[in-house]
Amino acid sequence: MIGYALGSATHRLALTLALVLGAAPAFAGEVVLIPNRVIYPGETIGLTALKEVTLAPGRRKPDGMITIATELDGKVAKRTLLPGRYIPANSVREAWLVEQGATVQVFFTAGVLTISASAVSLQPGSAGDLIKVRNVDSGKILSGTVMADGSIQVSAT
Repeated sequence: MIGYALGSATHRLALTLALVLGAAPAFAGEVVLIPNRVIYPGETIGLTALKEVTLAPGRRKPDGMITIATELDGKVAKRTLLPGRYIPANSVREAWLVEQGATVQVFFTAGVLTISASAVSLQPGSAGDLIKVRNVDSGKILSGTVMADGSIQVSAT
């Protein structure tokens, strides 16, 4: 009984010191984001579709799950995300800058020479993705990188 009383007093002292020294997060539960409604494939994820939940003390989020708002806001669901469940990192993707079948500008640059042409995208893609496009004039299929402005940069191979 005396050991329990001392242990309890020691625990209270440690908690008080932690609060005074600003170490409270070590005792607090981890905050994670989960959907508050069903999010369907192809739907853009907004912050209104998510809610913050504090995990019970001693519980940790599983590896490979996204729990930070900035990592989810504006992303697109690749599969159905259910309310109250963690969001796996492989179940979301960047929004497409270029949709399949859209007309895009293709640029080839070599030194001071720049050649541009119109093309139709054969694949969707976000910034940095390598996609295939078909030149509208020649019908040739080219591979290029999607740029931040939605144009396609091709290079000589």
